[in-house]
Amino acid sequence: MMASDLPDELAGLLPRIQRLARRRLWSGLSAPRLRGAQAELLRLVATEPGVRVSTAARSLCLAANSVSTLVNHLVAEGLLRREKDPVDGRAALLYPTPAGAEKLREWHAGREALFREHLAGLDADDRAALTAALPALHRLAASLRNGDEIA
Repeated sequence: MMASDLPDELAGLLPRIQRLARRRLWSGLSAPRLRGAQAELLRLVATEPGVRVSTAARSLCLAANSVSTLVNHLVAEGLLRREKDPVDGRAALLYPTPAGAEKLREWHAGREALFREHLAGLDADDRAALTAALPALHRLAASLRNGDEIA
């Protein structure tokens, strides 16, 4: 591959890997199945209980109305709890429910098992190359995030 092909290859390959992984995960998970953005939001809320919807939107690089839609769905499924912010009654604070925490554990375990299995199927050189690429991928993500102005 030529260096000039890298942007297109990377931009196409990363979402394809995500879609394939989600498709495999969904087949092994109990209903309701978490979609990618739902799992990301639930993971954020589990890591930062009491996070505001607006803060979650910025952290996930999603529009606030998209996060509100995700919140409504996760609340309806009993996976997330929304409370009024005591400091600012217009804002909502998000908390995982016990069912949400369990669903997230199930998601994480399935995802880890899936990637562990498929990484084990690669040869040592491929695994080493992927490991070596991780810092660069993190820097690429940080670079893409800088100046992000999603409303």
